[in-house]
This record gives sequence, C-alpha cells and structure tokens, in this order.
Amino acid sequence: MTQTTPLALAPATADALGRWLDLESATRDRSLHTINAYRADLLAFLSFMGGHEGHAATPKSLAKLRQGDMRAFAASERARGLGARSLARRQSAVRSFLRWLSDREGYDLSAALSTRSPKYSRSLPRPLSPEQAQDALDMVATGHQVPWVAARDAAVMTLLWGCGLRISEALGLDGRDWPFRDNLTITGKGGKQRRVPMLPVTRDAVAEYLRQCPWRLAPDQPLFRGMRGGRLSPDQVSGALRRARASLGLPETATPHALRHSFATHLLSAGGDLRTIQELLGHASLSTTQVYTGVDDAHLMAVYRAAHPRG
Repeated sequence: MTQTTPLALAPATADALGRWLDLESATRDRSLHTINAYRADLLAFLSFMGGHEGHAATPKSLAKLRQGDMRAFAASERARGLGARSLARRQSAVRSFLRWLSDREGYDLSAALSTRSPKYSRSLPRPLSPEQAQDALDMVATGHQVPWVAARDAAVMTLLWGCGLRISEALGLDGRDWPFRDNLTITGKGGKQRRVPMLPVTRDAVAEYLRQCPWRLAPDQPLFRGMRGGRLSPDQVSGALRRARASLGLPETATPHALRHSFATHLLSAGGDLRTIQELLGHASLSTTQVYTGVDDAHLMAVYRAAHPRG
C-alpha cells in the first residue's frame, strides 16, 4: 500500500526514538549535528514504513521487519535521488536503532539487520598546494571593501591552515581564548580536547583583526564577529574564499575545509609523523588521517610497524 501523506509517529515509537537518541548522545559522545542527522534518518524510515504498511509504525510492527521491507525503503530513497553515500549512512542509523530496539524488546530482527548498505567510492580530499593556500590568504586579506572584515576572514583562514582547525572550532572561539599562547586548547568533536601549536604568523593575523575590529573584546563574546556583532557564520567565511578562488582560478574544491586538509598534507610533506598529525587534527582513527593526507597503505604500515611494540 502506498501513501503520499506521512502518517503521524506512534507515541510508543516516538518514545523509543527519543530514548535511543538520548542514549547515543550520552554514551557515544555524538555531536548535535550527528544526533539531528540520525533523527532525520529515522523519521524518513518510519514515515516510509507507515506508508508501506498502511499504518503508523510501532515497535511491535517493526518486530516483523524483513529484508524485503529494508530493500523497499532503499529503493524508495534512491528513487527520491538520495546518493549511495547518504543512503549508506541512513541505513546505518536505521540498523543501529533497530539493533537497540531488538535488544530492548527481545525481538528477532536478524533478517532486517542483515541487509547490506550500497557500496560507494569515498572521495578523497583535495588539499591546496602551499603556494595556492598562500595566494588565497593574500587575496582574502584584501578582498573585502571593509578592512576589518578582510582582516577577520584572513585571520580565520590562517587558523584553519596554520593549526588544522575545523571551521566550527575556529568560529567557536571566544574572547576568553585570547591572547593565544604557544599552544591553543581546542574542544573538538564529542567534547574531546587537544592542544595545537600556535604559529607566530597565526597569532599576528588574529591580533591584526582584533586591532581593526569595531567590537569590544569580551570573555563571553565571540572572538570572530559578523558585521552586526554576532558570531561569524561558516557561510561568510566560505563566501570569502569562494570569491578568492574565482579571482585566482582555483578549483571549487578550494574550500575552508580544504585548508585543514592542506595543514595535514603539508606537515606530512615536511617530514611530520602521521601519528602526531592525527593528534593535532583530533582524529580518533589513524585511517581517517590517512585519508586526509592521501597516505598510501605502505606508508601506513610503516608507521604501524614503527609504533607497534612487536613491530
């Protein structure tokens, strides 16, 4: 049975979903962004199942799920234009919820849980060369008609390239974080803290922005401010780099996040140790750092053998 209007979520299902999301947030240190993505994934699945079965999905009806139901959901999502990577993430969230529900209620959902996610090619990041990164920073530093805004954008991007920060980490800094010392303590994903070295050129770029900024620096206020004094948004930083890359003829992959990739790649090219770069980036897995830096498996195994006590 097909239904075009989504059915309301059954109270028992809504309660179960809320409990699972709370558990993911509390015990697995999921970020708010991840929790919101999980919620959207499960709501899409439960809405589909409501239309598929002709009634709102309940924990008892979910206990009867089979591979055919999961395949029908995947086919529906693909027909809506969802890509393989997004579909794989969505199915992973659904399986995690169903696994938790089966353990909690004593259901046998092994058939539904055995459904495989689609394969997809993980796109590798494309860092900028040192010359491209420097040209982009120079262009940004003069690319806005308001001088303090240009200095601000250049300071943010210098943090991304010079310290390997995520853009959310840079824009999450407050007045109390200034002045920067030789090291900066960053709170990253899952509330995990790490210390990153502070280069003099990065500290100088932020100092120049603060010298020109019309807003008073306060401990409980954002370090990087928008035109109206609020916290600077990632879109504004992306826009500045987008204008710079258009002027320089850089590829569309030249984004603020590419500067973080560049930080890792340039450190490795200069002889940096992969494990140290992992710590500076705040990656939980060395394989993630491998992807960031484009390290091949041979290099990764060499690092492993050097670090392993029985290598």
